[in-house]
Amino acid sequence: MADQAEQLRIEVNTKKPEGESRGRSSAAGKCRVIAVSSGKGGVGKTSLVLNLGLALIKLGHRVVVIDADLGLANIDVMLNSIPRFNLADVLNGTKGIRDIIMHGPMDIKVVPGGSGLYDLANLDRVKRQVLIEQLKDLEDEGDYIIIDTAAGISRNVISFIGAADDFILVTTPEPTALTDAYGMLKVLSEQNLKKFCHVIVNSTRNLQQGYKTYSGLNRVVQSYLPSMELNYLGEVRYDLAVSSAVHSFSPFVIGKPRSAASAAVNRIAWRLTSNGRQEKPGLTGIAGFIRRLKELALVDPEEGKL
Repeated sequence: MADQAEQLRIEVNTKKPEGESRGRSSAAGKCRVIAVSSGKGGVGKTSLVLNLGLALIKLGHRVVVIDADLGLANIDVMLNSIPRFNLADVLNGTKGIRDIIMHGPMDIKVVPGGSGLYDLANLDRVKRQVLIEQLKDLEDEGDYIIIDTAAGISRNVISFIGAADDFILVTTPEPTALTDAYGMLKVLSEQNLKKFCHVIVNSTRNLQQGYKTYSGLNRVVQSYLPSMELNYLGEVRYDLAVSSAVHSFSPFVIGKPRSAASAAVNRIAWRLTSNGRQEKPGLTGIAGFIRRLKELALVDPEEGKL
């Protein structure tokens, strides 16, 4: 992979009216399950997930965010909320998944993951099965279910990505972030878990840097992972409104609606709803997600597959 990584280093406010078409999810009568991940931490993934969810709500959709960065969950921190219950209570059998849903601004629904809980980050097969069964109850809760996974290529992360209807990869122009993003795509391609991936480039200096970063990644993917197709959703430029929003516990699409970051996320949300691409034919939504998650749960990680 050294030669591939080296090449990679070198390469290196639109809004729909309320009630307008809700895209593929509503047309099919099912929710759309989207996994969002990154090759490495520190690329602003969770902030993007939260603000993208709110941007989708502004377009007239219902949104559920599952904080599946198991063990290091922090969406509740961004909302300055302390959840009474989290996924640990679901896995222990004391609560159902609907019982732990938090309602945030604009009625965004958040399933808190539980920060600092080691067991959540290392689910055994039994607890993964419990989680799978509980996820069924989210079918009617949202038009979009966004899964904020951990960074990296752990078994849980790869399973969530492989089972989702859509996958969004978040990266930055930094060489380390790009190299790790490519590494994640390589694993997904080799395991035949994904053939299509949306890409968002975060923290860019300008519009040109975002597309240049994506183009460099895409060239390397086309050269070494020909079965993988990338789609550029857009870039989010570095904006002081983002850090200000984090410190004020107010998502920037609400607290700074006229900021460059808000405009970029609104465009990305519109592009996402306008994209009718369905990678996995047949069963979609929560039913399809659960079926695929069950299939992946049968793979023995000790055999070197997941």
